[in-house]
Amino acid sequence: MKAKGTVLKYGDNVDTDVIIPARYLNSFDAKELASHAMVDIDPTFVQRVKPGDIMVAGKNFGCGSSREHAPLCLKTAGVSCVIAKSFARIFYRNAINIGFAILECEEAADDIEEGNQVEIDFDSGIITNITKNRQYQAQPFPPFLQKMIAENGLVNYVNHQKEN
Repeated sequence: MKAKGTVLKYGDNVDTDVIIPARYLNSFDAKELASHAMVDIDPTFVQRVKPGDIMVAGKNFGCGSSREHAPLCLKTAGVSCVIAKSFARIFYRNAINIGFAILECEEAADDIEEGNQVEIDFDSGIITNITKNRQYQAQPFPPFLQKMIAENGLVNYVNHQKEN
């Protein structure tokens, strides 16, 4: 599985209240949530993000409230993967549960810049910065988690396992 896109970059401690502000949580529609993604930190995010784009951030991405809405709205907005120095554990788990790819890689998070073109090979964990002609090694997910992400989340993965 691979992803390729343009980078949108953010700093440390991007919390779930910034990813999707609480005032928009009265909707259960993922597209409605996505239309408000990152609005308080980057009002232009929803106009700029394109399907397949990659978000890069610093430490502790997704800290704060334990809402599944945060990874869901980023995924629905078109982000194919978040690369960060580190993730809040609840965000990490929620992302996997909904089949949203995330990778921890401090070197990549430091070196990749806004607007760079990046390609990710999820099988190997290799992140290639096409713009800078550099590669970084992230820890790839084990095969069962890769399958869970490919099947769009835990529920679909479990249902597929039951069928086989």
